[in-house]
Amino acid sequence: MSKLEAFILGIIQGLTEFLPISSTGHLYLGRHLFGLDDAGLFLDTMLHVGTLLAVLVIYKNELLQVLKNPFGKLSMLLVIGTIPAVIVGYLFSDMFDSISKTGVTIGWEFLITGFILWMADSIKNGAKKMDKISYGDALFIGTFQAAAIFPAISRSGLTIAAGLFRKLDRETAAYFSFLLSIPAIAGGIILQFGEMVSGHTEAISLSSLFIATLSSALFGYMAVVWMINYLKKNSLRIFAIYVWILGISILVLQITGVF
Repeated sequence: MSKLEAFILGIIQGLTEFLPISSTGHLYLGRHLFGLDDAGLFLDTMLHVGTLLAVLVIYKNELLQVLKNPFGKLSMLLVIGTIPAVIVGYLFSDMFDSISKTGVTIGWEFLITGFILWMADSIKNGAKKMDKISYGDALFIGTFQAAAIFPAISRSGLTIAAGLFRKLDRETAAYFSFLLSIPAIAGGIILQFGEMVSGHTEAISLSSLFIATLSSALFGYMAVVWMINYLKKNSLRIFAIYVWILGISILVLQITGVF
């Protein structure tokens, strides 16, 4: 993997982790484009470390609040919102790993992501702010997050959509989605490190890994800030159209045997 490829993959991860268009699906396509299909687990782990660093910086005050009051409402919202993904990941991890490696379903998954985004954007604007989010809201949003274990189902897209379905205002839906990503990304990194310790990992230069991680962190930071501001006044439908075009293109390429 060249340094330029590492930089581009970092951009892809950083942007698509927080834009509602699926980071895993785009990384699969990016690696396939560069012929890096074998550069999987170690690279993915470090790319996710980059995006984790981005949200840790942005949400440092909220995390300090959680540490100071581990049984407070914010802490409980994050715990409740994370439980569905933990359960689904534990029960079906092998099946989803198999699906992710083949990429056979990603075209359909992009289409599903677009459909959910379009439907959520049709919901009349809610008015709930962070202080009005209930434990039921957190569980509902967390259940949508659990569905994002499929490679091309967008985690940020589904959690933002779920927030809109629960009548959060658009800015708060994005804000809580990204806050909820912290335990999700951190948990995924821990599992990936465990797999690397017990199995085979790819040989990738430290300089390429550093560039990929830094790029992921920088573009992830920009994506979070931009997305929260974007949703204050703008629609999700542009993202729905994008993933529909991408999904249809992939299906056509699969049918014709090109991809």
